[in-house]
Amino acid sequence: MPQPRSALGTAAPDGPPEAVARASAAAPPAGAGRSRRLATGVLTAGVARGVGLLAPVLLIPVCLSRLGTERYGLWMAVLALTGMAAFADLGLGAGLMTKLAPCYASGDTARARGYVSTAYAVLTAVAVTLGVLLWSLAWLVPWTSLFNVSGVVDPGETRAVVLICLTSFLVNIPLALVVRVQYAYQQVGESNLWQGAGALATVPLVLLVARLGLPAVAVVAAASAGPLLANLANSAWVYGRRMPALRPGIGAVDRRLGAALLRLGGMFFLVTVLTGLSTNMDNLIITHTLGPESVTAYAVPARLALLLGALVTVLNLPLWSANGDALARGDLAWVRRTVRRMVVLSVLATVPPAVGLVLAGDRLFAAWLPVPLDGNRWLLGGLALWFLLIGSFSALMMVQNAAGVVRPQVVGLVVYVGVAAVAKWHAVEAYGLAAVPFVGTAVYALTVLPAGLYGYRRTLARYAGPGPASPSAGPAVEQDGDAVGARRERRPGP
Repeated sequence: MPQPRSALGTAAPDGPPEAVARASAAAPPAGAGRSRRLATGVLTAGVARGVGLLAPVLLIPVCLSRLGTERYGLWMAVLALTGMAAFADLGLGAGLMTKLAPCYASGDTARARGYVSTAYAVLTAVAVTLGVLLWSLAWLVPWTSLFNVSGVVDPGETRAVVLICLTSFLVNIPLALVVRVQYAYQQVGESNLWQGAGALATVPLVLLVARLGLPAVAVVAAASAGPLLANLANSAWVYGRRMPALRPGIGAVDRRLGAALLRLGGMFFLVTVLTGLSTNMDNLIITHTLGPESVTAYAVPARLALLLGALVTVLNLPLWSANGDALARGDLAWVRRTVRRMVVLSVLATVPPAVGLVLAGDRLFAAWLPVPLDGNRWLLGGLALWFLLIGSFSALMMVQNAAGVVRPQVVGLVVYVGVAAVAKWHAVEAYGLAAVPFVGTAVYALTVLPAGLYGYRRTLARYAGPGPASPSAGPAVEQDGDAVGARRERRPGP
């Protein structure tokens, strides 16, 4: 008789209850294994993601030379639009990761497969619907006026760039769910290796297109293809070999689980919309106040500084699922201890490259880029300060995300977007590009930071009772100050 297998493909404990109990008692504490997986994931992901994220940065000279400043600025503005449209997954990706972490802690593979299958069904329908609307209405939208490139870029070429970027984005909505599943099951290193491979795949594709002298839109298409191919191959690997027990199927779609996932995902939907607006409104504000050439002068340094943000993500995103596992087991001491360590680690890891960006960024641009670009040190300093603030605060947000405590983030981000949009618009007109990141940093510190601190304390207080409340039991969002769910599961600590 074949031996039972877990969702991870490893052998499940077998034998009489006494033997299983002895085997469990001999196993290392869950907190020790969790910390080891977290450390391994962060280290391997740091290398893989670092290499992968350097790929598009290294391609900037080729893309600028092939596209020119106006077309490159258009491309960056369209990508900013896709960033703002990240809400198209309805928050289900984030909600899925929150729901799956307790399933992993309890070994509930059937429930996990129900969540996975339901999420894929909903997001595939969303992507197909939005794709049909996009291609039906694309010829009716004045894209050149929308992106302020009238008379600079041909309308047909502008529409082609928009269709390529937005279609790639829509196709990737369901494909990217595999990353959430891997993170929830603490396979962070593997996930980031696949994502890094996708980013690296763009290098030969873009270089080949540039060498063949194909049209500028072909460069955009080549740059968009790598991540899609990587997620497709990753999905085949995960559901075909790594975790076949979680393979999505129509028969596993569960309307009840879908309702719970949509309720929690709705709150993450708001966070995603607001975060997308807060991080992508800069290029749109600049293109309408100063023109598309100024977008390039801002977007290139911002893209380089984005490596700091990617570093923060690599360090802290694995905390989401690890915190979910710890909260499900009632291990609050591990959560507090790990948050303190990750805050210190994030700051220490961000400061050296941030200082290097400020001190040497102008010389790097002069030697590296094929077109002149003002390496404004005030702009570089503001971008570095922005990501330093995000890095020092990210670990606290991961605890709230793991518990589904989202309302404090929503409140803080609503205030931030409203205030920052007006403040940045006036600051650009009065002081130029360099004012944008400084205004964003100041407003963020006064709005999102206090709300996040409150949410972190609220989360720990909610789990400080006699037993943990599992987010997998129901929609773990706060309503009228109380955590609401279909039920609360109580489990002893490890």
